[in-house]
Amino acid sequence: MTAAFVLDHRLAEGSFFIEDWDLCRVALKNDTTWPWLYLVPRRTGIREISELTQADQTKLIEEISRASRALQDIYQPEKINIAALGNMVPQLHVHVFARFKNDPAWPRPVWAVQQNEISYTDAEARTEVEKLKNCFARLLDS
Repeated sequence: MTAAFVLDHRLAEGSFFIEDWDLCRVALKNDTTWPWLYLVPRRTGIREISELTQADQTKLIEEISRASRALQDIYQPEKINIAALGNMVPQLHVHVFARFKNDPAWPRPVWAVQQNEISYTDAEARTEVEKLKNCFARLLDS
């Protein structure tokens, strides 16, 4: 019997659930500074992309692309950044986030800038989650 997927508490506490895709749980990071998604493969005990099956690796790339296209469509950023670090939270998760020339870290990596996160209000979070869900659905249909 396979163990049930459990999202690391740090990711769960710092984000808003959007939806589950074929492979990944998709969540919005609770920080208004950047439109920022977490994609977390719903597989237990996985720390590295290379530990996923070949089929899951392919699915992960497809889902990263879908998340990237949604951020591009909604926010029109200068660049989409994608990272899988895992230094603080070892559960495999991929950061997909929008960058803008006027953001506090541009053009440096966001982790190079010490900054306080600015949380969404409940209403803002609901609005952003709904906007993302609608865009995800449109991309799936196209």
